[in-house]
Order: sequence, then C-alpha cells, then structure tokens
Amino acid sequence: MADPFSAPNVELLEGRVRAIVEELLSEVGREMDVITDLAVPLPVMVIADMLGLPKGDLWKFKEWSDDLVGVGGRDSMGELLEYLQRRIEERRASPRRDLISALLGSVVEGEKLTDRELLGFLVLLLVAGNETTTNLIGNSVLTMLERKDVVGRLAADPRLVTTAVEEFLRYRSPVQGVFRVAKEDMKVGGVEVKEGDMVFAWIGSANRDEEKFQDPDQFVPDRRPNPHLAFGAGVHTCLGAPLARLEGRLALTALLRLLPRMKLSEQKLEPIGNWIFLGVRHLRVELSS
Repeated sequence: MADPFSAPNVELLEGRVRAIVEELLSEVGREMDVITDLAVPLPVMVIADMLGLPKGDLWKFKEWSDDLVGVGGRDSMGELLEYLQRRIEERRASPRRDLISALLGSVVEGEKLTDRELLGFLVLLLVAGNETTTNLIGNSVLTMLERKDVVGRLAADPRLVTTAVEEFLRYRSPVQGVFRVAKEDMKVGGVEVKEGDMVFAWIGSANRDEEKFQDPDQFVPDRRPNPHLAFGAGVHTCLGAPLARLEGRLALTALLRLLPRMKLSEQKLEPIGNWIFLGVRHLRVELSS
C-alpha cells in the first residue's frame, strides 16, 4: 500500500508536480488568493492525476473534503463513496495505468483488498492529502509574509527551502492533533491514562516543546535537527508525507519569484473552522509591478 508513496517513487512525480505549479501560477495577475489559486488545486490535481480521475471533477473533491473535515455545509460521505465505487468498478472492468488499478491488483497478507478497504484508503488519501498540503502551503506563505527576512534568505539560497519546509511544518503544523487509544496503563504529565482510554495527542503543542527545540516559538529556516511530529511517528507516520513535502517544496520554490512583490491584502483571516487542522480559508495578497 505504501509503495506508490515511497520517497523514490514520489520523486518520479517531480516534473508533473512542477508543471502543475507553473500552470496555476501562470494565471495569477496583480491579485492572488494563495489558498484558492494554488494551495487548494495543487494537491487535488496531483492526487486526481495519480488516481486517473477527470480534471473536471477536481472541485467536487474539495467540496467533499471540506464537508468531511467539518468546514463545509453538507454530509457528503455518501456522494464520495458512490463516486469512488463507480471508479473502482470501471477500473475492475478495464484497468488503466493509475493508482486505483494498481490498488485493485495489490495483495496484502496474501489477500486482495476488499472494496471497503479500498474505499477507506481512497477517502483518506483524498481528504488527508488535500487538507495537509493545502494548509502547509498557506501557513508557509503567511509565515513568510510576516517574516520578510526569511524570504530574503530563501531567495538567496533556494537550497534552504527543503529545510525550511520542515520548519514550516513544525512552526505552524497543518495537523494540530490526532486521536489515539492507549495500549497500556501509563502516566503522562502527572495524569493517569488507562489501557483503552481515548486520548488526543496535540501535535502542534509537541512541536513547540522547549525540551526538544531551542527557541521553539521562533521560526528558524535552517533548524537542525528538527524532530517535529507533523507527519506522526513510527507505524503511524503519514503515508503521504513524501508527496506533501514534494508539493510544498516545489510550490514554495516557485513562489519565491513572487514573494518579494507580495503583500497581504486588507482582510480578516478566517480559520478553516476545524480544530484538528490549522489553516485559513483565504489568503488574499497583492503583487506590485
């Protein structure tokens, strides 16, 4: 299951991801909404490409994703499952060179995936992959607009972007926390946790832990080491982390051409309205000539 998202395989997508970034930025004029013009469509277009889904359906995925994470207005799970089930049946009848067809042929522990397992994986991919990368890009641009010195450093040495992406992930973590079930009795910070208890692990807080990070409330673009937990850890490490890193790196590298001319428009930044994810609905900027 993880193989299509391994770092070596994801690197093969670099040319296509870069082309999508350039396509989206080519349509930018004197004003831009970083979220709707780039941060939203980029991960959706990449995932749709991988799954072999029609480009005309892209905004359906965003609407469904918003609803599923609680920032839209409808219960869209039924619509999304019905849509994906049709795509699965199409690939089963006529396989293509795409991820859905590859997953249909996958064998896990000697057995093929059931439709239920496949649907669950595809929903996770479309929703988690969409929201995490969107908020990574939006949060990164917001940080750079607040810290013009960072823009100067990255523009002078674009090789720093890779390290800076890790710091953006730590400093404004796209995913703020995850639910977990305790496997055994333990004490955490003086609090008794019993086996089977549901706990919520605050990733955003862990990524500002003063025992792990020097000056944790400061953005340090070349911070090393940077043991952040933005993508989880161990067996729970995010499957799509290499892809999110690639998309973030290529998007921010391209944006370095525009950031010196970019300033925030007059607006009230509106949080996305979900306490698990950190991001804004819109990030409108103006570009000087």
